[in-house]
Amino acid sequence: MNLKDFIRSIPDYPKKGILFRDITTLIKDEKAFSETINQIVEKSKKFQFDKIAAIESRGFVFASAVSYILNKPFIMLRKKNKLPADVHSVDFELEYGTATIEVHKDSINKNDKVLIIDDLIATGGTAEAASKLIEISEGKVAAFIFVINLFDLGGCDKLIKKNYSVENLIEFPGH
Repeated sequence: MNLKDFIRSIPDYPKKGILFRDITTLIKDEKAFSETINQIVEKSKKFQFDKIAAIESRGFVFASAVSYILNKPFIMLRKKNKLPADVHSVDFELEYGTATIEVHKDSINKNDKVLIIDDLIATGGTAEAASKLIEISEGKVAAFIFVINLFDLGGCDKLIKKNYSVENLIEFPGH
């Protein structure tokens, strides 16, 4: 199954000049979604990890299913002011703006190895912020797995240069 066939491309969203890769067409197809989860599970077997974290919100779709299958705790990395208890926060830049993500301070224990899953990597700003949250929490990033890599925007390369392990299922150009 070619998962690329299930990704819809939407020009000029969320702003002019951005070609948005929409995963809703992938997850609404039960066979494509199942295949995506199976591929993430298979790629995750390369790494040793204690917990799975995902970046809000589309990363939750994939990571929660993988967490269930692998019987691993699931950690939500959320947008600012969405978590009710004490949090660690990291500000970062997106391709089209700025944002803050947070994690509960009690979600990650010292030396926990955390696999981070997200739907897409572009410039790597969100992924880099996620790694900082794990490290501020005294955990260690085991690896990143992305459904989509926008290869010409350099996000995976940025993470690899920082000595993180990175996997993805499919690739598209960013523009």
